Amino acid sequence: MIVATGFDLLAPGAATAFVLTLARVGGLVLIAPVYSARIIPAPAKTALVLLLAVLLQPVARAHMPADATITPASIVGETVVGLVVGLGAALLVAAAEAAGELLSLQIGLSGAALLDPLSLQQSTVLGQFLQLLAVTLLLAGNGHLVMLDALAGTLQRLPAGGTLNLPAGAQETVALGSQIFVLGFKFASPVIAVVMVANVSLAVLSRAAPQLNILQLAFPVQIAFGLAALTLSVPVIAAWFMGWDLTYAASLTRLVNALAARSP
Repeated sequence: MIVATGFDLLAPGAATAFVLTLARVGGLVLIAPVYSARIIPAPAKTALVLLLAVLLQPVARAHMPADATITPASIVGETVVGLVVGLGAALLVAAAEAAGELLSLQIGLSGAALLDPLSLQQSTVLGQFLQLLAVTLLLAGNGHLVMLDALAGTLQRLPAGGTLNLPAGAQETVALGSQIFVLGFKFASPVIAVVMVANVSLAVLSRAAPQLNILQLAFPVQIAFGLAALTLSVPVIAAWFMGWDLTYAASLTRLVNALAARSP
């Protein structure tokens, strides 16, 4: 249960709690999906960080250690905690984008690139499609609010200005990064299987009917089968993302526990 008084910047320790909370919120906005989108103007992001810091400052002050101070190390630590909160959701969106990139390569659409409206970087059509689908589903499931609630929860588990085990946190973050490739392959595996079967069938057909021009036939067949399989897979991917909060909570718990662990 979170117990906090109102915002009072002149109270003892209030300014310290506000600055540390500001760093933690800033870390979230740097990496979290939607919040970190480059199309959002910098003044709007700054105003959002200030607003969230004001709202969370009473919670931070209620759980902050009495000896907490503002130092470069504490600012970096709070920023890392914010990054960890946003990283859990960012990994899921990155996994969807990785699946799209893999599918583009397998289907034969890797040459079709568009400007990503969120990152303002070039990406393949399918990569951008699955990324936007993931972001849309996160917003539909109140993912932006779930991340803010998780950030507020870390103020209890990891009090502002407290000691962090950064080496253990970094190790757990690297291990968690493998989820991008695992989830991406899971999302793409049905389509890859269909395309593989189509290619094997074309190879058998080329042996049975050598007069056919398989090189001209394979490309449109591969694209058609791949897009058809992707169309059938989208509802399954969407259903998984509707329950994304369970995976997010598990990932965040592992990261927070690693940061909170004390070195022997």
